Amino acid sequence: MVFSSIVFLLYFLPTFLLTYYLVDKKYKNIVILLFSVFFYSWGAPRFIFVILGTTFIDFHLVKWMSSINNKTRRRLMLAFSVSMNLGLLFYFKYSNFFIENVNAFLGLLGFSAIKWTKLVLPIGISFYTFETITYVVDVYRGVHKPLKNFWDYQLYIILFPKLIAGPIIRYHDLADQITDRSHNDNLDNRLIGFYRFILGLSKKVLIANQMGQQADSIFAMNFNDIGTGTAWIGILSYTFQIYFDFSGYSDMAIGLGKMMGFVFPENFNNPYVSQSITEFWRRWHISLGSWMRNYLYIPLGGNKVKSKTRLYFNLWFVFLASGLWHGASWSFVLWGAYHGFFLVIERAFWLKLSEKIGKIPRVIFTFIVVVIGWVFFRIENISDAFVFLKKMFAFKMNGLTNVKLDIEFVFYLTLAIIFSFFVLFDKGQKLQDQVYFKPYSNTKHHLMFSTIIILFILCVSSITAFGFNPFIYFRF
Repeated sequence: MVFSSIVFLLYFLPTFLLTYYLVDKKYKNIVILLFSVFFYSWGAPRFIFVILGTTFIDFHLVKWMSSINNKTRRRLMLAFSVSMNLGLLFYFKYSNFFIENVNAFLGLLGFSAIKWTKLVLPIGISFYTFETITYVVDVYRGVHKPLKNFWDYQLYIILFPKLIAGPIIRYHDLADQITDRSHNDNLDNRLIGFYRFILGLSKKVLIANQMGQQADSIFAMNFNDIGTGTAWIGILSYTFQIYFDFSGYSDMAIGLGKMMGFVFPENFNNPYVSQSITEFWRRWHISLGSWMRNYLYIPLGGNKVKSKTRLYFNLWFVFLASGLWHGASWSFVLWGAYHGFFLVIERAFWLKLSEKIGKIPRVIFTFIVVVIGWVFFRIENISDAFVFLKKMFAFKMNGLTNVKLDIEFVFYLTLAIIFSFFVLFDKGQKLQDQVYFKPYSNTKHHLMFSTIIILFILCVSSITAFGFNPFIYFRF
């Protein structure tokens, strides 16, 4: 079940909210938990038992770990919990990839291939695996005490707004809200959460879906037959699709959480206005970057290392891991290595050197670097990706006849460009702050509510008529 489906919008969500707001305070977490189990079971009924089983083991293991003082035993328990969760992630997400590469190597040596039944990837496994790891690590480090109630821990992991595609919320950021969020559970926050949800839905339905349909049509073509214009239209469509798709989902998750009294961390901050790749990763998928920094980069030594070589290795390795986290494919590994390379280059000399070229040229250069990177993210076969890149820079304008460049697509592409870059200007930033972060007066509520109702009607109409409604990050 996706947030932008008719089933969710017109049946699941109204039923949940009505039940949640009517029940007594002491039953609210139970309502969320039951609806969360149903939400996940709708799309992956077999794998719900994997989540329930591993969380049961983790909860009692961490509770035991927190009650003892022996460092060796605590480390062993930490290692066991992390290994169990990463082991499940590897088994479901990477074993097919591992076996395929082993079989390719065995084939070169003339040996028979290993027989293996391909596994289906559980929805959202990468996201909830990272959150189970934050729980045990935060408790081990003494950042926060473990939850006393197993069902509260279950709720932390399976909370449906962020279960499938984040944001990845660290345990200590959410722990106290699970047990008491009364100070945030009020009518004002419920309305603002509703606004945020519909704004995210609009990003997804009205922009990302339009961009995605164009991107899919071009990436389904034979890359040898397309021209430079077609290649750029294809990758720009995907560039805006993935941003509005994922940031829209994050807005919907944050909005849903706010309607229940939760405060989730922001996950996007206009990444395409970044003036460097370093800045891009402070603005794109912020919760993943925060997780990687706190649970991988810092344990590796972070910036506190003796040599620049080790510092550059740490940066590059973290983004190599980030690429692999996104998918079991060499193209994702290459995408991570590509971003890691630019981060190292920037740290070495480019950040200082680029100060001389001005803000707008830095934004344009960074955007082009990101767009090129999306080619490897979108095209799984690396050789095909390089063919596509060659077409992008061949400057041959043939092949546009098969591309649908009607007024509707141009309109939505223009919207995508405007909403990706309008915060470059002070008025754009102030407008965004007013909508997302500033307090709401009664007049502002009336204006926003009217706008949101119109957007909701447009979204439902589009979902009903359009038929194209995927969520990119569900497969991660």
